[in-house]
Parts: sequence; structure tokens; C-alpha cells
Amino acid sequence: MLPSIGLIESIYQELLPELRIESIDPHDPVEVHHIPYPWRLIGRGNYAAVVYHPDHPNQVVKIYAPGRPGFEEEVEVYRRLGSHPAFSECLYAGEGFLILKRLYGMTLYDCLSLGVRIPEQVIRDIDQALDYARGRGLYPHDVHGRNVMMREGRGLVVDVSDFLHEETCSKWNDLKKAYYWLYRPLLSPLRLRVPYFILDIVRKSYRLISRLASRYLRVRRFRRKWN
Repeated sequence: MLPSIGLIESIYQELLPELRIESIDPHDPVEVHHIPYPWRLIGRGNYAAVVYHPDHPNQVVKIYAPGRPGFEEEVEVYRRLGSHPAFSECLYAGEGFLILKRLYGMTLYDCLSLGVRIPEQVIRDIDQALDYARGRGLYPHDVHGRNVMMREGRGLVVDVSDFLHEETCSKWNDLKKAYYWLYRPLLSPLRLRVPYFILDIVRKSYRLISRLASRYLRVRRFRRKWN
């Protein structure tokens, strides 16, 4: 499924000249200051914003914020992934933007906040999708609750932009531990809703702890090297 000429023309003539996005902190979602009508915002990542046109609802446009890297790497990731039901597909790559097949669903982050039950099949689907990516020479990275979705009880992986990063990333394994140790025995049976501000506190605390742990391990390796 290729994007229509009309969509591509609208991107160059309407969207790109008027869109205003800014990445203030690489660890926080980009700020979207202006989107031209009738384009609509569908999501914000740490490096890019995702929008769509009402006349083309099954395709989205991911646009990188000025000064943020990763565009070429993401194009390569989608080339390696090819077609898989748990991933999107890149239909067109322009200068700093991608046209992607739209994935419908709800992020696990939103599921927790709204009290929507997350079945175990979702976790298994994402595990299998990440194994598939590894088999295509990729390194699943930065897979967390905002980057994975659920649709009709099945799991989807939304953001693959960092899948060329070879360094170890434990975010998905840590999320799975929280799912089996906390979510399934406590939150799921009670249908508890976790407010967004608490989820944000947990997210930022996890990020801080991860940074401190990484620094600690680097210091230990340095000391061992010189002792």
C-alpha cells in the first residue's frame, strides 16, 4: 500500500511549512506548538511527532524535531523489518519524515491509567515480535509502556526508531516483571486505575534509577580495569 500523490503533496505544501515542533529534553516528548488544519496530532515521542490527515486515516506521518538524530536509522530499521503484523511499515521516506502504516490500539500506559485489562497474550505477542526483530539483525531498544499497544487483545510495537542501538536495554524485561509481579496479582483483578501523574512519577524515577545504576556499573568496570 503506497501513499497517494495527494497525501505527499499535502505534506510538502501544507504540513511541513507550518508545523512547529520542538524537542526540549531528549528524554521527554517533543513539544508541538502548531499543526496546520486539518492535520491532527496522534502522538508525541522523544524525538518526533506523529500526525495524520482526515482524508488518509490509515496512514500517519512521523516528523522528526529539528536537531534530533535517528531519521536515517529508522528508515533502515523498517527496511529490515519488512512486513509483520505487530509492527508498522514505512510506505515513504522524505526529508526528516516518514509515512507509516497506522497502527490502531491503546498504549499499555493508557491501559493502566484507564483500568483497561491487559491480557497475557499481549505480552507474548510483543515478546514474539521482538524475537522476530532480533532475527532480522535488529536490537530491540527503548520498548516501554508508551511504545507498545494493545488492539483486540493482541500486542503491537509502535516505536522501533532505536532498534539499531546495540547496547543492552532492560526496559521491556523490567516492564514484564512489573506485569507479572504487580499488575496481574493486584492491579488487574481489582481493575485499579493508575493516574497519569503517578505513572509519570514512576517513569521519571525509573529513568533516574537506571542512570545511576549505569554510572555505578561504569565506575566499577573502570576500577577493576586499573586495580
